[in-house]
Amino acid sequence: MASKTKIYMVLEFITGGELFDRIARNGKLKEDEARKYFQQLIDAVDYCHSRGVFHRDLKPENLLLDSNGVLKISDFGLSALPQQEDGLLYTTCGTPNYVAPEVVKDKGYDGAKSDIWSCGVILFVLMAGYLPFEDSNLMSLYKKVISCTEIFFLDSD
Repeated sequence: MASKTKIYMVLEFITGGELFDRIARNGKLKEDEARKYFQQLIDAVDYCHSRGVFHRDLKPENLLLDSNGVLKISDFGLSALPQQEDGLLYTTCGTPNYVAPEVVKDKGYDGAKSDIWSCGVILFVLMAGYLPFEDSNLMSLYKKVISCTEIFFLDSD
């Protein structure tokens, strides 16, 4: 909606809170619940990518749940469309624990692939209840993300 001098944004009111809160409260999710949310996430990200929109800050804090448990992506403040002829993005942004290695390397990156990496980290968090890469020192964290030499095993319940 708009007037001559103002633009109004009308958004859906989401009452279920962040997916992050659900993980913080309950820990890792059961496989069927994680699969349900992950499928919704992948479907939503695929839709955005089909329109040329790359989120660039996917994380559980930006995934909201409505009263029926339907996942909604929020906070498109860092989203982008490719501006260069090569189709790559060049702004280093995103939440460090979820950012793709190529974003950290600062040489241009494919926005879709970067979002998919973040989805993979989210899936890990859903299934494990903790982050795959963590360090209080930002540079050390980025080194872990770039090298990605650790192999992760999830406990089976």
